[in-house]
Amino acid sequence: MMQTQSKQSGITFVGLLFVGAVLAIVAVLGMQVAPTVMEYQAVQKAVNKAMLASNPVEARAIFDRARSVDDINSIAGKDLTVSQENGNTVLSFAYQREIHLFGPAYLTLKYSGRSK
Repeated sequence: MMQTQSKQSGITFVGLLFVGAVLAIVAVLGMQVAPTVMEYQAVQKAVNKAMLASNPVEARAIFDRARSVDDINSIAGKDLTVSQENGNTVLSFAYQREIHLFGPAYLTLKYSGRSK
């Protein structure tokens, strides 16, 4: 009697380990980047609140109060740039965060934004 061999399909164990390692690296990076993104959103919200001020000194003070409430550590009120565009006051900011990966390797994230 002659037996027919069925062709197997799927992923090998080595392939599974490789995919698992890649997913683990992406997950670790995501867990380190997510807090900086949430901090950026808090900075953007605080800058928009500071737009209610009548002068730059008051705007920076409002930002610093929001900074202490929202636990913003990357930027302070003195780092805000106040300018005039078309008769409107605009607050802008820029900062960067470095995340240590391993050995001498760092991931640098640059954030910038402006008031609405």
